[in-house]
Formats: sequence, C-alpha cells, structure tokens
Amino acid sequence: MKTLLLFLIFNYSKTWAKLYLDDKIKFPLDTDLYERVLDHQECNKQLGYIRRNDSLLMSRFLDAGMRVPRGILLGNLVDLGNYYQCLDIHESVKEMSIEGKYCMIKVPVNQNFKIDASFEKFKYNFDPGTLFLHAETIENLALECLQSIYNLFCFSNNQSSLLSNIQFNLALCVPKVCTTEETISGFLFNLTAIGFKYEDVYCRLPNDKPWAPVDYIAIIIFSLLGLLTLLSTSYEVYHNVICKKDPKRVNEILISFSALTNCRRLLDMNPNSDNISCLDGIRALAILWVVVGHVFYVIGHIPANPIYAVKWSQSYESIWITTASLTVDTFFFISGLLLVYITAKKLTGRELVKNLPFFYLNRLLRMFPVLAVVVLYEASLANRVADGPLWHRFMVDSTHKCRQFWWTTLLHLQNFINPEQVCVGVTWYLAIDVQLHILSPIVLFWVLGRSKTLAWSALIVALCASLAASTTYIFTSEPLKETSNYFVYYYVNILTRAPPFFVGLVYGYLLHLWRKRKARIHTILHRFITLFIISLFMLIMYCKFKGDLLDFQNKTLKSLFHSFLRPLWALSLGWIIFVCVNGYGGPINWFLSLNIWKIPARISYALYLIHMTLMMTVYSTSLQPVFFTVGSAMFDAFGFLWLSMFVAFFLTAFVDAPFAILFKKLFECVSKKKPRTNEKPRIAESNQNGTIPQVLHKRENLITKI
Repeated sequence: MKTLLLFLIFNYSKTWAKLYLDDKIKFPLDTDLYERVLDHQECNKQLGYIRRNDSLLMSRFLDAGMRVPRGILLGNLVDLGNYYQCLDIHESVKEMSIEGKYCMIKVPVNQNFKIDASFEKFKYNFDPGTLFLHAETIENLALECLQSIYNLFCFSNNQSSLLSNIQFNLALCVPKVCTTEETISGFLFNLTAIGFKYEDVYCRLPNDKPWAPVDYIAIIIFSLLGLLTLLSTSYEVYHNVICKKDPKRVNEILISFSALTNCRRLLDMNPNSDNISCLDGIRALAILWVVVGHVFYVIGHIPANPIYAVKWSQSYESIWITTASLTVDTFFFISGLLLVYITAKKLTGRELVKNLPFFYLNRLLRMFPVLAVVVLYEASLANRVADGPLWHRFMVDSTHKCRQFWWTTLLHLQNFINPEQVCVGVTWYLAIDVQLHILSPIVLFWVLGRSKTLAWSALIVALCASLAASTTYIFTSEPLKETSNYFVYYYVNILTRAPPFFVGLVYGYLLHLWRKRKARIHTILHRFITLFIISLFMLIMYCKFKGDLLDFQNKTLKSLFHSFLRPLWALSLGWIIFVCVNGYGGPINWFLSLNIWKIPARISYALYLIHMTLMMTVYSTSLQPVFFTVGSAMFDAFGFLWLSMFVAFFLTAFVDAPFAILFKKLFECVSKKKPRTNEKPRIAESNQNGTIPQVLHKRENLITKI
C-alpha cells in the first residue's frame, strides 16, 4: 500500500503545466476591431483638425489620457487616465466622426530624453522628463516585483537589471482611427526626436465585447434554473398555502427547487446530534479568513503606494494576513476527518470496494452543480456585468481562461495541466481535495475493517509515507529553489498539500472510536495540552511569517517550514476538535458552536467559489490604483464578506440544495433492489445506513463541507 501510494503521488507531482494561453489573443474582446478601425489618412485629417481648430476637443483627449502618475516616491508608477471620459468622446464635424479610444502603454523608467523647446507649452499635460525614479525607490520597487510578479508595474521577467523589472503603466486617449504613435506625435512631440520609448499594452473601444455561443448558453441555463425555481416555489405555495394540504405529502422532487423550502432549511438553527457542532465555527472562521486574506492579496496587485504595502507586509503587524494561507489546510484537514467519520458509520471495507464507483460519483456530483454554474458565469456573463480601465487585465483574462480551460476545472485536473492559467483560480483546492479522495480508499479499506490494529497501522503508515514523500520532495526539488516556482511546484501540488488531509483521517477515526462514549482526560492534563496547542498555533504563524520574509535566506529552515508547518496546523486543530467533542472545550467549544456560525458554514462552499470573482469584478472597475491602508482594506473586506455571503446564500439555495435532493433520489433509485412485501422495513433501514456513503442524507454536511 505504501509503495502504491508513493508511486501515485510522485507520478502526479511530476506532471506540470503543459497548456498555456496565448497572451496576445483575448477573444472575449473583439481584437480585430482595433485593427479594422485604423485609418492613417483619416487619422492625419482628424489630428490636424483637432490641433488647429478645436482646442477644447484636444483638451478632452489630453485630459482623459497620459499624465505623470501621482505618488511616484511612494512607488506608484500607474496612471489610468479617465476611462469613461475617453470612451465618451463622440464628435461629428466636417464629415468626420471623431471618437475616443482608450489605450495603455508601458514606458521604461529613467530614459534619456532630449526635450525640444517647442514642447515647453505642452508640459502642463505631460512632461516625460519627470518619469524619473531615484535609486532608493527603484530598490524598494524591485522588492515589490519579487514579491508580487503580477503587480501592474512589473512587466519584465528579466532579472539582469532592476530597471528592466520596473516600468510605468500609463493611459492614453487617442482618436479611434489612430495608433498611439500617431497620436503622441500629432498631439505632443516627435517620438524619434526626443528618444521617447514605449510599448503598447492594449486598447479598448465601446462595444468591443462580441457575443459568443457561451453567452447564449449561459442565458438559457440560468433562465431554466430561474424558471424551475419559480415553478417549484409556485407548486409548494399552491399545495401548502392555497390548497392547505398536508406538507408531508408534498412531492419531494417537485419542491426540490422551491425557494421557500431551501431557504428555510438553510436558515434552520435546530441542533443536530449527528453533527460535530464545533466544526461550524471552525469552517466559518476559516472561510472568513480566506476572504479577508484575498482582499489584501487583490489590493496588492493594484496599489497606489506599493512601497508602503511591501513594508507593511514585512512587518509583524501583517502576520494575521500573511499567514492566512494556512487556513486552507483547515479545509484539507476537515475533509479528511469527515471522510472517515461519516463513512465509518455507514460502510465496511468490503462494502466500500463493492460500491467504489458510487463513492467517487457521490463526491464529484456533490461539488459539480455550483462549480459548473460559477465556471459558466465566469466564461460568459462575468465579462459583461461592468467595465473599467483594469477590466482587460483581470476580468477579460479570467473569461479567456474559462473559455479555454473550463474542462480542466470541471475534471479537477487544473493543478496538473494548467496551474498558472486556472479557470476560477481558487478551484486548485477542489482539484487536490478530489484527488485525495480518489486515493483515500487505499487507506479506507483497512480503516473500515473490523481490526483496529490494521486500521491504525494503515493510518499511521499513510501519514508517515505522506510526510516522508512531501519532505523528500521539498528538500530535493530543484524548481522549488526559485521563488517564482513556489505556486506551481509547492502551493498547488498534491504531494505537498496531502499531509493535513491524512492527519484529518487519523482524527476522523479517533472520533469514530469515541462516537458513543466520552473520553476521560484529567483536567490538568487537558488544560496543559490545550495551552500547549494554542502556543503551537502562535509558533506556527510566527514561523510561517518569518519564512516568507523577503530577507529570510535560510533555505534549510524554509524547507522545514514548508514540510511540517501545515501538518502541525492540522494536528493542533484536531486536538481542539477532539476536546470540544468530548466536553473539555469550555469557552472554546461554546464560541465555535454558536448558532451564528451555522449559516456561513452551510454556504462556505459557494462562498469560497464566488468571492474572488466578485472581488475581481469590483476592483477591475477602479478608475485609479487603490491607495492601500489596513483600515481601507478591512472596510473593503467587510463589504465583500456581506456581498459574497449574499450571493453564496442564493447559490446554495437555488443550485446546490436542489441538485442535492435530485442526486439523493438518484442514488436511492440506483442502490435499491426490488424488495419483497415483507422486507420493506429492513431495506428502508439499509438505505439509510449504507449501501453507499450517503453523505447526501445529511443535508447540513452536504451544503457546508468544502
């Protein structure tokens, strides 16, 4: 078993990105349109008219376009002009239609310019001589580029020079028929004469988002979901309210899409003795930490004061944000724990092998509906809900990825095939979770058997093998020695993320053994261990923060941190759950079991999938880079929390919950044998307790577990 597990994991870990997007093709936009509208003769005619006869129109173009960024000393090298003002230019004069076109260009810093005297009168609009950075600013910005390669001003991957990594990103408003070169030469100065160098990034025009087949598919599918919800809700209202029939006699399939039933079940606060109540608090706090961490992460890509942002991220004040990635291992741990805890109650090892196709199908179908809806939305309508100067960089890019690689996300292969071009970026977690569940029967077969010795042996061997394989890989992998490879070769690698899942399997079996009785722990002992565990939490966060600092160069310690911090996090979390379940949690258990956590926990899956899409949508409409402060970021975080929870609630109620009922009925029909008359009670009991892992019978487990 150990050899097979190592073979599978090493085989998976060696499969890396083979599919990439062509950055020059953004087919969610009509890229041919930008070429079709160009007309050299018409451009000269329009520029000549504007320059000689219409100073107000010329001022509109210049005012909406290129200027020196404000806050250069704080590291701001981005000016986005005025996107809507530029695209709103539409003048008809002398048989000419003069319209605005918004473009972005990147300009190398500290160029040597030869300013012509005739240019002096235009300096109030744009003075290229001021595009200069001092050595200290360049050094600080280089650190920011190393930390966040996706930052707006970090365009080059050439590490030979600090200057090669840092460039200005400037907006330019030009007539639709002109190129940026023609407009700069016509409005401002002769490019060749003063030695001004730049490179085009992209241009935007009104109505440059052509309708694609996926847009029509999305409208049809979302309309059908809305129609089903309306019809199902109407049926329930007619049956229960108008006809006043017994609610228990209502057809469960016909009300599966009912908004009334699904919302009522989501809002139900009645305790369930079969559930581990403290998991609601842990799951809710973990997903809230994910959302807050991602707000700081996204703002870090568009900061107006990146130097301050980097300095803050390297200070101890940021430890609660920079260590937020640890919370993902909370979900890996919970996933492993619930897998054993739930399955052990329903199946034996032989029954698991016999029903292995249902075991896998159950897992995949549970996650598919909401995932498919989010993928479809991001591939289609997400590109149409808004617009802005950063739309091309974020939302168009996301739509492009989903139209190309939607299938890798739905098949949970994205961390192998296209880890750097993932459709719905946060789904890398789902891919690893599914892959771990595919491997889990190798261990579960022994865990579900009658022999506790074999069960513990299988769990310990699997955990040790996972830790040994992960540690060996981390210490010996050459690509991991380069910081730029961290995400692909470590963060989304099943080999390095598996240990917390196996720790969860161990705790799941431990809780299963103590399911019907409480463990007896001496008061002094459990208090001492709990205090030690809390101290260990703090130490883990400190080590994670310290290891991620830009000036931390101890590679051996970094490898140790990568190998053991996440399993230790899961180990510590498991103890907290164990004492809470056995009545020793005290105020910790009271806090984690509060009813306030139930709803966030139930919608956590949809919340996880949708929150980044909402953030990118909002920030893509920003008209200028965001000035980063902790207070403003937290203000945004609370706003995104409520917005994401609102959307996630309806996704869960109108998509996840209805399909859960349908899949439950499907499994029941497939798993049932045609009973004899006198065997009905016995077979009904069998369906409840397990010919397949009926996680779907526990509605709360279905709609809360990520």
